[in-house]
Amino acid sequence: MQLQRLGLYSHGHNASLKTVSGDASFRRYFRTQVLSSGCSLIAVDAPAEKEDSRPFVAISQAWLKGGIDVPEVIAVDLEEGFMLLSDLGDDVYLPQLSENADVLYPHAIAALVRLQQCAMPKDYQLPIYDAEKLQQEMGLCSEWFLTQLLGLELGVKEKQCLNDVFGRLVGSAQAQPQVCVHRDYHSRNLMVLSNAQGKSEVGVLDFQDAVIGPVTYDLVSLLRDCYISWPAEQEAKWIANYMRLASQQGVWQSVDEPSYAQFKRWFEWMGLQRHIKCVGIFSRLYLRDGKTGYLQDIPRTFAYLKRVSEQYSEFGEFNDWLDNVVVPAMQKSRYFSARSSRDFDL
Repeated sequence: MQLQRLGLYSHGHNASLKTVSGDASFRRYFRTQVLSSGCSLIAVDAPAEKEDSRPFVAISQAWLKGGIDVPEVIAVDLEEGFMLLSDLGDDVYLPQLSENADVLYPHAIAALVRLQQCAMPKDYQLPIYDAEKLQQEMGLCSEWFLTQLLGLELGVKEKQCLNDVFGRLVGSAQAQPQVCVHRDYHSRNLMVLSNAQGKSEVGVLDFQDAVIGPVTYDLVSLLRDCYISWPAEQEAKWIANYMRLASQQGVWQSVDEPSYAQFKRWFEWMGLQRHIKCVGIFSRLYLRDGKTGYLQDIPRTFAYLKRVSEQYSEFGEFNDWLDNVVVPAMQKSRYFSARSSRDFDL
């Protein structure tokens, strides 16, 4: 990486680089210690032909103003795809949740409420999470999970069933209040920070795909995380916590405040949309990109979508097809054959 372009070698300063684990994109991350000062920064290599860094820069600036702890952009070269960011450390939420979830999740929920109300500058407006995008995401499940990973053939009946499900989920998403949405607000993108008083705060990463979309999207990403799951009673407590805070902080000021039952239905159906998408994305990451680690997350993610499909009569035909065709195909697949049917339930 040409660190000179970002000023790390200016004024006689030398810097060292150490690889930091990347994400599911083409971006690469490096921690750099500026030897003269001991300052730690994150250098990002985001190839311009594959990654557009302009949204990251614009969102970072806006969310920092809105009180969200995101990496600050210290320097950027958009043509070359290089960025230099402030370093939020290594304390990711996921490994700490088993012992500290009751402390960490309230911080994440409070940050989410602030995030949902962040204003963007006039020269960069967030894209709308429209019906076409929602449908396109769910189509990844048909292409990569059902067809390519499991080898299923989708006939006219199966395609119509999926289209009916997808249509219902898009309608539910568009009926919700529309707010600022991170789109990947989960335990691998949240960091445990300490403020000047030593109290825990939350840092937010990987926000470049933010949109204007359904109010429940990020909450379901957080509470029905593809990488960790929680008992229903714990989840319900956190949903109620979010709703109280959203009411207090004015999330509903321009719309009628939903009842808990209405919000929970939105939440459940939004989760079904997201998890249909995610099993497709995880399959693609394995088959196309050779990222094998995501295979282990498919059963948990599938179990989330199965929970919702069997709960609502609107998805009865879809749920029967999952039971009679998809689950047996998963059990026969070399990718999941060691698992019992109970492994596909939370």
